[in-house]
Amino acid sequence: MNLIKLQIVELIDRHHHMTSVAEILGIKQPTVTFHMKSLEEEMGVRLFESRSGKTFLTEAGQALLHYSVKINALTQEARRVVREYDSLYRGTLHIGASYVPATYLLPPILNAFSHEFPGIRIHLSVKPSPVIRDMLVRHQIDLGIISSEPFVGSQLQTETLCEDDLVLICAPQHALVQREDVQPEHIAQVPFALHGHESSTRRLTNQWLEQHEVRLRGTVEMDSLEAIKQLVLLGGHISFMSRMAVQWEEQQGLIRVLPIPGEQAPRHIYTVHNKDRHPSVQINRFEEVLRDWSLQAELT
Repeated sequence: MNLIKLQIVELIDRHHHMTSVAEILGIKQPTVTFHMKSLEEEMGVRLFESRSGKTFLTEAGQALLHYSVKINALTQEARRVVREYDSLYRGTLHIGASYVPATYLLPPILNAFSHEFPGIRIHLSVKPSPVIRDMLVRHQIDLGIISSEPFVGSQLQTETLCEDDLVLICAPQHALVQREDVQPEHIAQVPFALHGHESSTRRLTNQWLEQHEVRLRGTVEMDSLEAIKQLVLLGGHISFMSRMAVQWEEQQGLIRVLPIPGEQAPRHIYTVHNKDRHPSVQINRFEEVLRDWSLQAELT
């Protein structure tokens, strides 16, 4: 089985037209047809079917697609690694990060790295932590940097950079600030700003609510961390948030940071990579920069 056949499987599923597949691969349409028939003969099962002038994968073709996508991604990675391995001063880094590290940790690191290696292009995808983990499994990115509770993945390897614990935030004039000992029942009586369902903060918030049997009185749900901060600044709402995300506002006296009452699951910022993905010299160097930052953060 040659690689072009697996590329055709993936492209047919995406475009459904052999002419489009031929144009993308830079070959003639009869050649595409030849490879499709050859692949079906090789596998001994029908993989493609025509409907309404378009070409679709059969159920057997869909099963093969799962492996085609992985093999094609690994092939591209292998070519990139071999092509770029001889130099630390060119190439591309595909990094995925969840919102907190992407916004409050990475900018100065990316700035320093870009100055040291101006020939290396960096592409940063900012997505929720579960999406970043899925992108790593699919070999769509080289490295993930996520804020998350501890997790285990058979294909993923993690390294802890720093703590990223959750705190209770409110406006300086909020009534909770006057309480010496905030209890879960006090939080239940106050309008609460919830994070979006996909965020790790929302998952930990839900765990805390269930653990302490707290039923919130009034909620607003927002996908934007910055929007939640602006709502809290107005004085009526409170929220749980990453300590890293509110350091500046706390220093400026705009937001008060209080401990969350009771026990809560620990949360850290991790670097994550796919165990099956060979790291390039660029990724190795970038991870060294991250580790240096982590050590300096511990000392300060």
